[in-house]
Amino acid sequence: MGKRQHYSVYVIELSKDVLRETKFRRCNPRYISGKPCVYVGMTGLDPDIRFDKHKAGIQHNIYVLRYGIQLLPDLYEAYNPMDYKTAVDMEIELGILLREAGFGVWQA
Repeated sequence: MGKRQHYSVYVIELSKDVLRETKFRRCNPRYISGKPCVYVGMTGLDPDIRFDKHKAGIQHNIYVLRYGIQLLPDLYEAYNPMDYKTAVDMEIELGILLREAGFGVWQA
């Protein structure tokens, strides 16, 4: 039986107000002013549904609950869908790529 290809990575734009959070700033020492701040995650759900759950406080990340604005599909749609292991690895890789580009990034 083949691997199920129903997992996705996703990227949520966060308000720049997240930069007031010491922990967020500490995890992003190479943040370039003016670049987006984002949350990178992976899910077995549709990314739109996962974003709605974050905003509703269901299995949420506090930064997304407080500062989440919208999904940024241009940064992730090309990778989806994938199997679980690939999604776990891609979440890490995507976070690294965005940090290297100067984004402020949070990952669970």
